[in-house]
Order: sequence, then structure tokens, then C-alpha cells
Amino acid sequence: MTAREVWARYGNGVIGAGVAGALLVTGLSGHRAATGSGLLGYVFLGYVLLVAGGLALVARGRAPVAVLVGTGVCAVGYQAVGFDIPAVAYLFAVYAAVRAGHRTLAVVVSVGMLAVLPLAALASGPHDTGEAFARARGALEIAWLVAAGAAGEALRQAERRADEAERTREEAARRRADEERLRIARELHDSLTHQISVVKVQAEVAVHVARRKGEEVPAALLAIQEAGREASRELRATLEALRDDDTAPPCGLDDVPELVARARELGLDTTLTEDGARGDVPAAVGRTVYRIVQEALTNVARHARGARSVGVRIEWRADGVAVRVEDDGRAQVGSGGEGFGLAGMRERVTALGGRLRAAPRADGGFAVEARLPVAPRERVS
Repeated sequence: MTAREVWARYGNGVIGAGVAGALLVTGLSGHRAATGSGLLGYVFLGYVLLVAGGLALVARGRAPVAVLVGTGVCAVGYQAVGFDIPAVAYLFAVYAAVRAGHRTLAVVVSVGMLAVLPLAALASGPHDTGEAFARARGALEIAWLVAAGAAGEALRQAERRADEAERTREEAARRRADEERLRIARELHDSLTHQISVVKVQAEVAVHVARRKGEEVPAALLAIQEAGREASRELRATLEALRDDDTAPPCGLDDVPELVARARELGLDTTLTEDGARGDVPAAVGRTVYRIVQEALTNVARHARGARSVGVRIEWRADGVAVRVEDDGRAQVGSGGEGFGLAGMRERVTALGGRLRAAPRADGGFAVEARLPVAPRERVS
């Protein structure tokens, strides 16, 4: 714990105890009026008010208004019973109240204090009016009040300027992030949209020509055509997400059946099984489930030799969701380790606090299994 944190936690207590001790020592040293204080009960009450006024400062950060009123009452009280001691605790309370933004209230209470203190001096003994006013002025000088209020206002303004500067920095950071997203969106649009559009158009033309000639359209050509359409749709969604941070990509849990149907069109006997009741699933978890199934099915189509069937299983549990995609083919294991697809899946799952396992099955084929929590943990930057 740093020195600033220690002071923030215990500073008010230290100040309250110090002021209470100083006032009590001053009272015990005999600096109080001799007249009007002969009764032991009044003397004891004066000591109690001195200590109470100082200890009230412990709560000045949490309840500055209550402390302002309380220290003022204590100051008037010990002046009335004959203790001619400056209202030091009240000055601290004025500083705290003004710093908290209660300037008008501090002025009103202080004016009331300046009016009541001479009456308290008159009540403490047989003083004439001039002496009572002089004693009140000694207990609470107007200059001290102005200094305490000015110090509180100066610190309040400094803290407000610091808060405004912090907000300005945050707004500037958000603006730079928005500009960077727009730049990335423009670059993606310029570099990818044209190439993907050319591939899609060429595939559609080839399919159209083959059908007009009455020839059978190759499955690979149909797959290229569908992949081009899907790539265009995903690119548009990505560009929208980059242009607007609040726009979520449209792909989620409801789009998983479409992935399975598309895999069937490619000749894979693909099944989708869901166990349990789907509850309130965060959008990030839904998008991650979609991406896991999408990447796993893509890997089967590209790398699994002889694969005929693929099973997609989504299991809803009380603490999260489990996704498993397995095929019956022969996985091609490269020498370079896992590819970018599996690495991307692993990063998504880990970011949500889950676990991913991708490995060959004991009885043949390949399996991708992920477990995701329902409530994803926050990423620590």
C-alpha cells in the first residue's frame, strides 16, 4: 500500500485525533475564562465538547455537512460554558464542506456562527458587549474562515480540472480507436472486396455456362461459388463491426444450423445435436460457438481425407456450454504445428475463460472440443 493510499484511508482519523488532542490540551492548560466556569459539570461538558468537535472530523469525508454543523455546535457550546479556545475543528469542517461542493451552505452556517458566538460569550459570564464581540472574534476570525473556504475551493477546482483532463484523454483515446477502425475498414475494403468479388463472379459465370450446356456442375465449383458468397457476407459484417463498435457481427448460435446444412451440400453427412435447454447466452459466447463450428467444418472439408460424416454436438450445462465437432476421416497433420484456424479458435476460447482441445480420435478421425463459461470473465489489459 502506497503512502497516498494510507493517507486516503487513515488521514481523516489522524487529523480528527490530532485536533481533538490539541483542543483538549489547550483546555487543560487553563486557557479558558475564569468566570462562569466554577461548576464542575460545566467544566466537564466543555472538555467533552472540545474532544467531540475534534473527533467529528473523522467523518468529514463521508458526511461533510453533518460535520460542519456538528463542529459549529461544539464550538458554540464550549464557548458558552467558558472555554475561550479558537474554533479550529470548525475551520477544518469548512474546508471539507467547500471541497465537497457545499459552498453556499458553508457560507450560511459560518454567518450564523459569527452571529451566535458573541451570544455564547455573553452567556459564559458577566462580559460587556464589546468584550463578548472581541472574544468571539478571537474564537473565529473572518480571515481564517475565508482562508479555509478558499483552500477548499482551490482543491475542488483542481480536482475538477483533473477529472476533465482524464475525460478528455479518454475521449481522445476513443477517437483514435474509431479512426483506426475506419482505417482498417478502408484497407480491408480496398484489398479484399475486389478480389473476392472477382472469384465469386467467375464461379457464378462458370456454373451458369455449365448449366446452359447441360453439363454437370462440379461440386468443387459449387463450393467455390458458395464460399465466395459467404466470404462477401462475412466481409461486409466485419466492415460494419469495424465502422461501428456497437454493431455486433450477425453470426451466432442461430446461424449454426446453416453451417451444418452447407456442410451437407458439400457431401458430408453432417448432424447437429443439442442437449439441454439453452439459457441466456452472452453474445460473445454465441459468436465463439459459431466460429468454432465453422472452423472445424472447414478443416474437415480441407484436411480430413476420406471423411464421410461429421457430428456437431452442443451441450448446454448449468455453468456453460460444451461444443464438440468430430469426423471419421484421416487428419493430415503438418509439421508446422496447429494452423492459424486452430490458433484463432484457441485465442477466442481462452479470452472467454474457456478451454479448447483439438486432437486425433483414438478410433480414427479428428475431434475439436471446447468448453465455454456462460458468464465470460473480463479480459485484463
